[in-house]
Amino acid sequence: QTKDRIRVLCIHGYRQNEHSFRNKLGSFRKYIEKYVECIFITAPHQAPPFPGDEETTVNENQKSWWFNKPDGHFRGIYSGGPAVGFEDSLQVVEKAWKEQGPFQGLVGFSQGGCFVGFLSHLAERGILPWLKELQFVVIASGFRSLSLAHLNYYENTVKIPSLHIYGENDDIIPTEMSQTLASGFENKVVVTHPGGHYFPATAAQKMSYVDFFRDRLQAHLEAKELEKN
Repeated sequence: QTKDRIRVLCIHGYRQNEHSFRNKLGSFRKYIEKYVECIFITAPHQAPPFPGDEETTVNENQKSWWFNKPDGHFRGIYSGGPAVGFEDSLQVVEKAWKEQGPFQGLVGFSQGGCFVGFLSHLAERGILPWLKELQFVVIASGFRSLSLAHLNYYENTVKIPSLHIYGENDDIIPTEMSQTLASGFENKVVVTHPGGHYFPATAAQKMSYVDFFRDRLQAHLEAKELEKN
């Protein structure tokens, strides 16, 4: 472990929590541990049982950042709905950013990737002063939020470096949705994989991840040096 590492706040997907997401990112974290420390947080809302599921008991480990369907569920492809609970989640992320920081970057998967993408656009517009130090984002299986309240915030492009990861056979979030989100970022690296809806970490992606984070650490250390002078 090197003393100089960048720190990222990791935002899980729908029906995940900080523990399940940390486990799923085990290989990813191993690849980049020389450069990055990953901190995980859990969304504040309980995800309801699956629609049509006989099992009506709530699984307390399944969380959500917001809900966009009239029936109180969340689906990335659902368009024109609300963003119920979004404000609460914004406060949770802001609190973690301030109290557990400093952080240099955000990492998000699926609904978390959507959240990170949206935060990037808000930060670029200067709407979230607490995110003004955001240096980069990593978004896996991400997409633009189709909630009505969010639609108008994607018009500006995001200038901070970004890494976009998505599967060519994702049956939850169509590839085009991830491409549309990525199109709003000017300084991006795109990593595709032949699989589906997951955060890939195999030999095929390893160098892309290592290169991206090594560059981010170098930029961070150079900026710190400049501040000293």
